[in-house]
Amino acid sequence: MLAAVLDGLSSASDRDEKSLLSGKSLLHFAPERQLRDRIRLAGATYTTADFDRGDCDLRLDISSMPTIPACSYDVLIACDVLEHVPDDTAAFHEIVRVLKPGGTAILTVPQMDPPSQTDENPNVKSEKEREKRFGQKDHVRMYGDDFQERLKRVGLIVTVIDKSRFSTSVLTNHVLYPPAENSSRLATNQRRIYFADKPKAS
Repeated sequence: MLAAVLDGLSSASDRDEKSLLSGKSLLHFAPERQLRDRIRLAGATYTTADFDRGDCDLRLDISSMPTIPACSYDVLIACDVLEHVPDDTAAFHEIVRVLKPGGTAILTVPQMDPPSQTDENPNVKSEKEREKRFGQKDHVRMYGDDFQERLKRVGLIVTVIDKSRFSTSVLTNHVLYPPAENSSRLATNQRRIYFADKPKAS
């Protein structure tokens, strides 16, 4: 998904890879291994983080980052991370805190096709039941159309990029829209990319 963001941005929005990353301080959660070098070369500083993986710079919980000072990063990247986080509201607040004023979070999550509301229940703990209800054994929710509103509630300014904003070649190369829709309740036929901007200081 992040590869699609980087490859397709110039045709999808007024932001491109250079304007987003060049000369910026970057914090990348659950970094996609095949994209690390590309992102590292683009930014002024590049820090990787993950809650479990041992191949990152920081072992870090996105919902609690006390070792990261406020207003530290220009860009935070977290693709398909938040569906694993028990307290995503705390994660949203932490994202706001660690971003510099005017900074951007690049976020993706698996989402049920619209119309839909986020399905979550902290009492669903077994891997079997989580897989059945949320699509994967280590997911704690399946997001719906309200993901954008959750981001807005913590003060982020949200821009949504969907399949309508990408060229046919990017859609095809990155399978952002399947040749045939999956009718499953948990299908994510319509992938979206969220730019969540922290307001600039007044």
